[in-house]
Amino acid sequence: MAKLEHWLIILIGLHSFAVGLALMLAPLWVAGFFGWGEVTPPFFARQAGIFHIVLAVGYVLEYSRHRSISLLIMAKAVAFVFLLSVTFISGSPWVVPFSGVADGLMGLVAYLVRRRAALEAPSR
Repeated sequence: MAKLEHWLIILIGLHSFAVGLALMLAPLWVAGFFGWGEVTPPFFARQAGIFHIVLAVGYVLEYSRHRSISLLIMAKAVAFVFLLSVTFISGSPWVVPFSGVADGLMGLVAYLVRRRAALEAPSR
């Protein structure tokens, strides 16, 4: 289970890094593709991109240094609540609720794998 957890954290980190890179390098294309249309100025889309990259590095760094996933669980839970709340309050392009559900599932799976790995770890 520890190997699964390791690769899961890497994959979640790579996903966040890729989203961040796309938002930083091609914010206008990304916004249009996912239903927002024109984003002017692109500063805030780029800011969201660097935020994703910082979180991605944080997930992997925390896990490799401390074998902890607290940042990942907290970030995914907050994203889940925020993205679904925004969808229900003001309506959004399809990608917002999709991302909310995806973030929630990533956090839930990481939590469940962590819990299972802890149960299988030898007692000290």
